[in-house]
Amino acid sequence: MKYIAFTDGSSRGNPGPGGWAFIAVSDKEAIERGGHEKVTTNNRMELTGIAEALAFIKEGDEIVIHTDSTYAMKGAQSWIKGWKRNGWKTASKKDVENRDLWECIDRELSGKLVSFVLVPGHEGVPGNERCDEIATAFADGRSVELYKGDAKKYPVSIDFKPGIKTSGPKSSKKIKGGFYLSFVKGVVEKHSTWDACKSRVSGVSGAKFKKVANDDEALLVEKSWRG
Repeated sequence: MKYIAFTDGSSRGNPGPGGWAFIAVSDKEAIERGGHEKVTTNNRMELTGIAEALAFIKEGDEIVIHTDSTYAMKGAQSWIKGWKRNGWKTASKKDVENRDLWECIDRELSGKLVSFVLVPGHEGVPGNERCDEIATAFADGRSVELYKGDAKKYPVSIDFKPGIKTSGPKSSKKIKGGFYLSFVKGVVEKHSTWDACKSRVSGVSGAKFKKVANDDEALLVEKSWRG
């Protein structure tokens, strides 16, 4: 099975209460998961999101993880190998911070085809924005409805293929040949920018959003939202 994934972490204070999240989407299913810790750091939540995403997939699966954390991506791609060889010590002979999570990630990388893509945070990349929404809700102790079901009905636009890097549209720019849809309390609205869409759905329980190419696609999305 091949998955596209987005991960994120959030903490209210460093340390402070925090939340983690991941989204995993295949051609058949879409899964959202998240969690809360009473006292943690932003880096620990970023790493937890990645560890949980890796634990979700099975040995032999392929996953492309999109993260906005340079620390998490570089650590998982390269630093972790040297730390492990050196007995979980840095080049300056200091103990590796968050060793427990790095060891977990190291174990979960085994037997799986994993690659990482660095995406800009808070730049209107739908998967990243949704993960941020989930992680922030858990950090704040707020309830959030998590999706699990048919990938074709997933309301977040994940227009990526495994192995293809993309940064997504900039939040301040209009989408060429398309627009955003938001669904709040049974009402659908169109938005020409991500900022406008985000301001309507952010923090609203049960809200949905998606980038569409044209009015025909918008009708299909609205139909799926309304069931």
